Amino acid sequence: MRTYAIAKHTGARSRQCDTATVVAAPGGVRAFALLDGVGSTEEVARWTRGAAHRVAALAARHQDAGAGLRAAYAEYAARPGHDDPWADLPHAAAVVAVTVPGRPLTVAWCGDARAYLWTGPGVVQLTSDHNDRRVYPPDGARNILTSALGAQSTDNDLQALHGHPAIEETTYTPVDSWVRLWLASDGAYEPLEEAAVPLSDFLYGDLEEAARTVVESAVEAEGERADNATTLLADLYRGTHY
Repeated sequence: MRTYAIAKHTGARSRQCDTATVVAAPGGVRAFALLDGVGSTEEVARWTRGAAHRVAALAARHQDAGAGLRAAYAEYAARPGHDDPWADLPHAAAVVAVTVPGRPLTVAWCGDARAYLWTGPGVVQLTSDHNDRRVYPPDGARNILTSALGAQSTDNDLQALHGHPAIEETTYTPVDSWVRLWLASDGAYEPLEEAAVPLSDFLYGDLEEAARTVVESAVEAEGERADNATTLLADLYRGTHY
């Protein structure tokens, strides 16, 4: 039985620069990654697709979301061209979650891509955005990222500048036998959040249908301003995934 689904919508943008992927490793390990590329160029779209797979592969190999995302962050920070002040290298908001049987769920992120868990009674947000609104509430801009995959800033740099590290991590041990993981780009969650409709209204039922409903509802709500919208939903079961 397929236990995850991915849905994407270009919205009103000229190109899809969000992507999501799943990588499995021996021992029942699975890594779920979603990246939201900054910009709308073909270079950004191509880089984001490759980076999503790299993040997920490293997270699965390390069996930990934080270790995997940090390894990918270090690799991309060392790319040729970073010493050129005029270079415009691709960046992306990134969120990754890793399940290992018998262990808590691990989640790591940089930027404003989010991870949620739906347990039936409600939706729990596991991440806290890296953007100007977090740094300067409540008037900071949501679309100005303060951390992203592809940047060079260290944890200490950003802690001093913005009050949060380059990468944040969390763990979660669900108490129920089943939970639904939701990874989302800002184009998928923000319009639904602003509509003030309970997010759980979009997450129930068949995985593929729910994933499509999320992105289609988000794009419809935004209309001509719609951003790329991408969602990854995964059903996690006690003893198999955590």
